[in-house]
Amino acid sequence: MSGPRPSLAEAALRYTGLVLMVALTIGPFLWLLSTALKSPSENIHAFPPSLLPAEPTLANFARVLESQPFGRYLMNSALVAALAVGCNLVLSSLAGYALARIPFAGRTAVFAVLLASMMLPFQLLMIPVYELALSLGLHNTRLGLVLPHACTAFGVFFMRQAFASVPPALEEAALVEGVTRWRIWWHVMLPLVKPSLATLAIFGFIGVWGDFLWPLIVVDDPRLYTLPLGVNRLASAFSMDWRLVAAGTVMSVLPILLVFVFSQRWFIAGAMKGAVKG
Repeated sequence: MSGPRPSLAEAALRYTGLVLMVALTIGPFLWLLSTALKSPSENIHAFPPSLLPAEPTLANFARVLESQPFGRYLMNSALVAALAVGCNLVLSSLAGYALARIPFAGRTAVFAVLLASMMLPFQLLMIPVYELALSLGLHNTRLGLVLPHACTAFGVFFMRQAFASVPPALEEAALVEGVTRWRIWWHVMLPLVKPSLATLAIFGFIGVWGDFLWPLIVVDDPRLYTLPLGVNRLASAFSMDWRLVAAGTVMSVLPILLVFVFSQRWFIAGAMKGAVKG
């Protein structure tokens, strides 16, 4: 039986809280979009502020595209994100499957070290990772941009939890038939955790797409700049015209929104299924 229905006052309070959360979440983006659409004749620092542009214009976006090679930045970011997400899905699913399904000596210790490593900020690991990239000759290369995102501790943990939620009977039946572990991982386990893979892909894409610190360190060739570095360069070139900076920022955020919109069904399913069962 269902519980008691909330009163009118409780429902109103709940929806008011939800509306405030939505406003706090999308408010900054709407303000950013409003600034990007305002014409030079409008004062963006006016008080009280105006959310709706008096004369909306796309001239700011056109000027940004004319002044900066945003097409190249977009291509670099897309290529790096695709390589990083692909590597992370393959390597994290392999490691997660081994931790969840293959018994070996020290498995618990390896999992404990993995969990502990998730508590370390990237700034603490940045110097050794940078030295590794230099020793491998990855400075000023796209592979150097991919390196820190190729396999993440969160990805291994997330996939380990996803594989642990799959009924063992399916794997045991395949083992009885003589199927190898590689084929079980590919043909049996991966199809069953597709929502978790999609969720990890979205998390990985957002992390790679918005990464600013690592590209700033490992790349100094403008031809290899990703979108965050391009927006930073735009802010330096037009530090007094925030309309252009806002227009460049909107263009860098739109791909993330599009990816989430078209994959939110998988994202919600994976978020509810994965990383719950220990």
